Amino acid sequence: MVAELISVGTELLLGNIVNTNAQYLSKRLAALGIDVHYQTVVGDNSGRIKNTLDVAFSRGDTVILTGGLGPTKDDMTKEMLISYFHKKPVLDENALAALTARLKKLDVAMTDHHRKQAIVPDDSIVLINHNGTAPGVIMEDGGRTAILLPGPPREMKPMFEEYVADYLAKRSGRVFVSVNIKMLDFDHAPVRIVGEAPVADRLDPVIDQANPTVATYAKDDGCLIRVTASAPTKEAARELLKPTVETCCELLGRQYINYIKEDED
Repeated sequence: MVAELISVGTELLLGNIVNTNAQYLSKRLAALGIDVHYQTVVGDNSGRIKNTLDVAFSRGDTVILTGGLGPTKDDMTKEMLISYFHKKPVLDENALAALTARLKKLDVAMTDHHRKQAIVPDDSIVLINHNGTAPGVIMEDGGRTAILLPGPPREMKPMFEEYVADYLAKRSGRVFVSVNIKMLDFDHAPVRIVGEAPVADRLDPVIDQANPTVATYAKDDGCLIRVTASAPTKEAARELLKPTVETCCELLGRQYINYIKEDED
């Protein structure tokens, strides 16, 4: 399963806000065992959104879009996807009820612009938004899946955890588990293994493995090695990790290692 992330919003291109959604989703998808090869940011323009979708679906089967689900004219992601997947726009009563309750709580009068957020594509999975007004949507068509999530992180993150994580986990069939091996900081490490290159040289026998993978990262306080395994369950992935982690420790020299621990993400 290969997913691609599309962040919709001209404000992202202008640098007015930082795109934290892509970082969050990439980490969560990796934990679910889903490959992400590309991330794209596109402005609020239907033609460019369509072109971005064409490219994304040429490279993978699942696209997650964030942003463009609100009540204003430039919120066009959902409308674009309804047309793209040849769906019919329908009023979802559950989404409308949630929207009505949300607006009442905020003491805001319902308008036609608000109401358009409860219009969703037919034959799709509607994701009720408990932290905002715009529902999310999962659309499936001919082996392709588009997952539409709101742009504000305080709405997107809980919606992903409530609905999307389980949906994707069932489709993925595998999970990733990573173990971090942290070298001693530069003040204490021997000169011969200071920096990423010498560490990578020592790990050469395992650095090109497919599963588990071994990757090195240069850090200000000492090199980090991340060993990552993919398996149907976390328990199976942990068992798969053990021999490679042990080999890494032997190649590096245990006396030069600060700590070994599983990635909390």
